Amino acid sequence: MNRLRALGQNVNASLWFVPTLMVAAAIGLAFALVFLDAGMSHDWMPDYPLLFGAGSDGARGMLTAIAGSMVTVAALIFSLTLSTLAQVSSQYTSRVLRNFMADRANQLVLGFFVGIFVYCLIVLRTIRGGDEGQFIPSLAVFMGLVLALVSIGVLIFFIHHMATAIQASTIIRHATEETHKAIGRLFPKEVGAEAGPEQAQELLRQAGELRWQPVPALATGYVQSLDEEELLTLARRLKAVVRLEHGIGGFVARGAGLVSLARYEQAPVALTDELTRQLNACFSLGSQRTIEQDAGFGLRQIVDIALKALSPGINDTTTAIIGIDHLGALLAQLADRRFEHPWRTDHDRVRIIAIRPTFAKYVATAFDQIRLSADGNAAVYLRLLSALSTIGQRAHVPERRQSLRQQADLIAEAAQRTLPTDYEREQVRQRLEEVLPGLTT
Repeated sequence: MNRLRALGQNVNASLWFVPTLMVAAAIGLAFALVFLDAGMSHDWMPDYPLLFGAGSDGARGMLTAIAGSMVTVAALIFSLTLSTLAQVSSQYTSRVLRNFMADRANQLVLGFFVGIFVYCLIVLRTIRGGDEGQFIPSLAVFMGLVLALVSIGVLIFFIHHMATAIQASTIIRHATEETHKAIGRLFPKEVGAEAGPEQAQELLRQAGELRWQPVPALATGYVQSLDEEELLTLARRLKAVVRLEHGIGGFVARGAGLVSLARYEQAPVALTDELTRQLNACFSLGSQRTIEQDAGFGLRQIVDIALKALSPGINDTTTAIIGIDHLGALLAQLADRRFEHPWRTDHDRVRIIAIRPTFAKYVATAFDQIRLSADGNAAVYLRLLSALSTIGQRAHVPERRQSLRQQADLIAEAAQRTLPTDYEREQVRQRLEEVLPGLTT
């Protein structure tokens, strides 16, 4: 199941799957209209000569022209897409390329033009005239004309879509929306502290005294997803504890420890090749991180865009500020969500010890590198403090407010150290005085 889910995610982010389906649909439409033409009476068609009056040569000529133009336009779309991907990768970050490839509009437009080309080829094959006998699938030919006219609007839409898609605000907004959905899916909307029951804490202490046996990874890559229910089932069957050595988004090298096994007051687990494969099958490893079970990757994308904007070669403070605003909105969404405990229990035994993200870790991911890259930029410092104020309005757990207060102190320290004028330092100091009361635990 975990591998099927990973396959579905990769297919969804590919440029070939939707166009392939649309080509298949175009082939089906062509054959359906040709068979309909072959089985129906054409007595009424002479009444509409402007629509159905073309002979075999005229029909062939029109479909040939349409097919040739569709191939040309499809090649143009490929070129524009690749050019856009290269520009986005160099100007923003390569981590958002997956979002462009998964953009349904791009996939549909590409499939539409390739589908029309294939449709015209199929219909052209069925047209006969002269010594071959007369057969002109008038409905199919007319549909080719309709599709060609529609393609003009589709091309205009594609150019507008690409011009909009490469704007920094659009890229950040799409990354934010994707991360917003991931947060809603991964974190239940429930306010609560991160500390667990005292009984579970004691069980964890007991588990920490066990003798652990590492299980090697059979592949190299980033942990994209985890089938925790299947892993829990295995732990119950083995009567063992499974400790994850890498969290979602972590990098694993082939042969390195993926998980570790131990048993309570029993002989160690016999680590066979089959058991190693079963444990590895609970994880999906890939060449890059994905957002389906990794909300931190969404934050990482926006942070990378802000860092690139703050680089000396680009120096685009406005884009960095847009990124900070969206990071603040996402962390505000996380501020009142319940974070799952890093363990799963079965009766009175801990069965899985996982590596869970914490709110403090997400705050550090969002703001640490931006703060370090904003030396001497008062506008960025001020907007970071404003984002902390927004987050603090929804952070009611003392530990979370403390992590926000720590970030505010670090921003104030960086501003004092790097800002060149007293005027700018005073601006940051005044803003800090406004923010700190809302972050007091």
